Amino acid sequence: MAECFAPLLAWLLSFWSCRRVALALDVTNLGERFHVLCVSVVYGGIGIPVAWKVLLGNQPDAWHPHWCALLRRLQPVLGPQWQVVVLSDRGLESARLFREIVGVGWHPLMRVKAAGKFRPAGWVGGYPLAGFVPRVGSRFAAAGTAYKTAPEPLACTLLACWAEGHAEPWLLLTDLPVRAASPCWYAFRSWVEQGFKMLKRGGLQWQRTRMRDPGRAERVWLALAVATLWLVVIGAVLESDARKETVGALPRGGEQPDRRAPRVHRLFALGLAAWLAAAVNGTELPSGQLPAEVWADTWHDVLTVNEQQFLSQQTYP
Repeated sequence: MAECFAPLLAWLLSFWSCRRVALALDVTNLGERFHVLCVSVVYGGIGIPVAWKVLLGNQPDAWHPHWCALLRRLQPVLGPQWQVVVLSDRGLESARLFREIVGVGWHPLMRVKAAGKFRPAGWVGGYPLAGFVPRVGSRFAAAGTAYKTAPEPLACTLLACWAEGHAEPWLLLTDLPVRAASPCWYAFRSWVEQGFKMLKRGGLQWQRTRMRDPGRAERVWLALAVATLWLVVIGAVLESDARKETVGALPRGGEQPDRRAPRVHRLFALGLAAWLAAAVNGTELPSGQLPAEVWADTWHDVLTVNEQQFLSQQTYP
């Protein structure tokens, strides 16, 4: 089964139009029966599975070796010519996983818990992560060391921000320099949840399976992944064509018209509708390249704060 992961990813990237890609690591469950460790390419508001491991639910099993095996299966397809950002949520926070991602040549963007500590380079003390962004509107970025009390402290970069409308801050660790990354990239991770929704009740109805064997479930996931990829590509091509044909309001001052209006329908749903129409009418399905996603600009304007300034802000907010 695992031999299919690299060809599946290569097929997806054959539709790609740039050399940057975001992968999301996450786990989805089927009740108490299965845990599915999944690596997805996030694109167009959805996660497309490209590697996975199905485990029995409620069984003692270390997940770290499985994550490592999945990443290594995909590594030959995403070589040095690619910029790969790997997104993971707090449930997968791990210095070992961070180092594994860096070891395959990719860049982690790992959300971590606020209770941890971080010591910026050149500072004497380590401080709780939440203290670097104590209020809405705060931003902080610095290279330094996390997990100071661990046997091997982790050299990394902290990107922290607390944006308006969020109940808590984003605290992210990466190996990229401060001015070579943006915490806004982490927003792509939420798309993997939509991918899981499309695999289940929102689309392909995998939650109805009666399978009990993890090996058989992994083979079914291959069919689900291929179907998801195919429908998303069809939907993205249709959406791109529709935007090109729609002029919209005329811009002022010679500006270019905005082609990226908010998405009305999921690419999966567009692709499914097009496939059904083609099957009924006997017409050909559209084909083409996937338009590149828009990535937020890197953080190049974050003010540098020394330890004395930081402590004074904590004392006199």
